[in-house]
Amino acid sequence: MTLADKLGSYLESLLTGQFVPIFWAGLGALLCFSLMIPLLVKWKRRYRELLVEHNIFREKIELEARFREEKINLLQAAGEDMRLQFRNLAHEIFDEKTRILTRQNSEKIDYLLKPYQEQLNSFRDRIETIFLEESRDHSSLKQELLNLRKLNDRINDEAVRLSRAISGDNRQQGTWGEIILERVLEHTGLRNGHEFETQTALRDDENRLLRPDVIIHLPDGKDVVIDSKMSLTGWSKYVNGDSESERQDGLNEHLRSIRSHLKSLSQKDYSSLKGLRTLDFVLMFIPIEGAFTSALQSEEKLLSEMYARKVIIVSPSTLLATLRMVEYFWQHERQSRNAVEIAERAGSLYNKLRGFLADMEKLGLQLDNCKDSYDRALNKLSQGRGNLISQAARFPELGVKVKEELSTMTADTNE
Repeated sequence: MTLADKLGSYLESLLTGQFVPIFWAGLGALLCFSLMIPLLVKWKRRYRELLVEHNIFREKIELEARFREEKINLLQAAGEDMRLQFRNLAHEIFDEKTRILTRQNSEKIDYLLKPYQEQLNSFRDRIETIFLEESRDHSSLKQELLNLRKLNDRINDEAVRLSRAISGDNRQQGTWGEIILERVLEHTGLRNGHEFETQTALRDDENRLLRPDVIIHLPDGKDVVIDSKMSLTGWSKYVNGDSESERQDGLNEHLRSIRSHLKSLSQKDYSSLKGLRTLDFVLMFIPIEGAFTSALQSEEKLLSEMYARKVIIVSPSTLLATLRMVEYFWQHERQSRNAVEIAERAGSLYNKLRGFLADMEKLGLQLDNCKDSYDRALNKLSQGRGNLISQAARFPELGVKVKEELSTMTADTNE
């Protein structure tokens, strides 16, 4: 039996026997499988396409996520850079303003203190000059006394010679006495028209005209009158007398002339002169040293009479010493006035300086407050959650159109 015959008989037995349902079921399954094969192929192809699309979409999403993250990082870096640049710029502006203000304050301080410094330097120079002059005056006091002695000797010699030449002429004697008094005044250091005046015409309460030879002004506002109209006729006879009796007669006449002039001066009420605050005594000047000493030595009562009539007799030496003391008092008065002026101006300078320092302290506090306000404003602008720069940096992400990014604008501003 051939193979075909065997196969045919097998199929016949299947179609006619107990395997008929199974056969038809297998045939149906085969037909269904043959129909499913194209669908499976199509589904597989679609699955592959979807898988490719999924991979592409996932890569796109990952790329966009990376791009967004990079953009956020760039914006954060730009915001931080802008914050640093803004802070640096603000600090530069603040430092520049501080330097300008410091320079202006320094200039104002120099402008305010320069006059006081000049005044202090002037006061210092003046005080040094005064002390140097006073030191020179003290050191030269001995020399001045020696010069005074020599001057008195010379004046005495000249007076003796001149008294011989002008004996008997009272007018010439008065003029000569005024000349000797003027020469003494020249060596006292007093200034004519300031510390003393000569030949001043004044009237008393009864409108009588008096003309003191010299008026010495004292530092306390008082005045001293000096009279030089002493007659020397008796002294001339005493000096030129040939015998002892003639000399004694001349000396007695000289004493009478002194007493007469004492009485005349005591009757003149210089204290009643208008514009004059004289002391209660007058200086009677005898231009010859010998005439002064001989009168005091020969008449002891002359001193008491002199004090009783409030008239003090002075010679060139005693008058020069007295007026030198007056000049010393004037120097001390001027120094005291300068010291008072220095103290007043120093007090004014101290008060001005104290007020200036108080203003500078207030200015420092205001600068500190200004810096604190600046730091708070900068923190609100660039630091902390929700600061202005971070909020403004998100506007482009939300679709806001801007011409330039914040980092670029900040860079341009810094440039």
